[in-house]
Amino acid sequence: MAAKKNAGRERGGFKASRHGTGQRASAGGDKARQKKAAEQRETKGAKVSTTATSRFLRGTRINPDPISGRETVAELVDNAYLAYNGGRLREACQLFSGKMLAKDVTVGLTLTGALTPAGLGMSALIPLIEAGFVDWIISTGANLYHDTHFGLGLAMHRGNPQESDVVLREEGVVRIYDIFFDYDVLLSTDAFFRKIIRAPEFQRPMSSAEFHHLCGKYVAERERALGIGQKSLLSAAYKCGVPIYTSSPGDSSIGMNVAALALEGGGCLIDPNQDVNETASIVLAAKRGGGASAIVIFGGGSPKNFALQTEPQIQEVLGIDEKGHDYFLQVTDARPDTGGLSGATPAEAVSWGKIDPDRLPDAVVCYGDSTIIVPLLTAYAFAKRPKRPLKRLYDKREANLAVLKREFAKANG
Repeated sequence: MAAKKNAGRERGGFKASRHGTGQRASAGGDKARQKKAAEQRETKGAKVSTTATSRFLRGTRINPDPISGRETVAELVDNAYLAYNGGRLREACQLFSGKMLAKDVTVGLTLTGALTPAGLGMSALIPLIEAGFVDWIISTGANLYHDTHFGLGLAMHRGNPQESDVVLREEGVVRIYDIFFDYDVLLSTDAFFRKIIRAPEFQRPMSSAEFHHLCGKYVAERERALGIGQKSLLSAAYKCGVPIYTSSPGDSSIGMNVAALALEGGGCLIDPNQDVNETASIVLAAKRGGGASAIVIFGGGSPKNFALQTEPQIQEVLGIDEKGHDYFLQVTDARPDTGGLSGATPAEAVSWGKIDPDRLPDAVVCYGDSTIIVPLLTAYAFAKRPKRPLKRLYDKREANLAVLKREFAKANG
């Protein structure tokens, strides 16, 4: 049986029909014969044909033009970012602008890492929101807290990460790696949040999207009073109707101030149940409306899980028939083999029902630093795509929840 099973195979277990016969050379073929044939071609000066017959050799040929310095960002990415993580960056840019930004796709964005203190809110995230390229957001509370500094006209500075933190503390300077700011920036921002959260409209249970929408209104008013223009991600989302959720509301200075006011008898309560159902309803409504759902992940962590768990919530918990998100793009520096969610691959997410298995080719993981990749991705998108009409999903929360409730009732009798 063994002899019959291995019939037609040469040394190493390779099929003779594929290796060592005909004109196609292979690492599994007759080495001496292949070497001699190559030497004969070279002696004759014969042109070597490299026309691909294997399905694995159908990718675009690597043959870039020389860089001249006159390229646009999009031209540079398409021409020079061809392999390794450069290739993944090109794929990420092309997936985002080519498929995710189609008019019928609802785009969710997750933020982890200190991106807003680095200025990425103003340089990249606000333009993406205003262009209709981001429809809903899940962020760490820290990103929203530090974003508010800019909306209040408070200063953040570039600094040297090698400075002594003992000396910085003595001088009242706070450091986020190479970002420096005065300690009073924290005190002033805390005072701002405590002041607005005492307002009557905050004295009730609400989703984090409602909470951030109210905060964005007050930040926008402060920006107008100071005459500083559009500086805050929170205020931009408020104006554009983009809901912002926080998967861990207590895990930031904003949540700490909400907790402090609870000690005074304040009634502000961020309800995670509302967040879970509202985010799931956004995804379901996108699918039931004949469109698709895309998730863009900058970093990983809790916001990544909160965005991706919308599909298990729909399918596993609510029992509604669905397949998973259609498009997945992640920028991360985390490895998958340590078991952390930040490094988990989209293929793994398929096993949980988070990603549609039929759309796995439309999933890209780009390994790198978000502060490098996000500006390039943003510039590429603006070069390739016109602005989209704002979906204003914040204004559609009740309608989307109605879709979720209807489907839940239908699925569960």
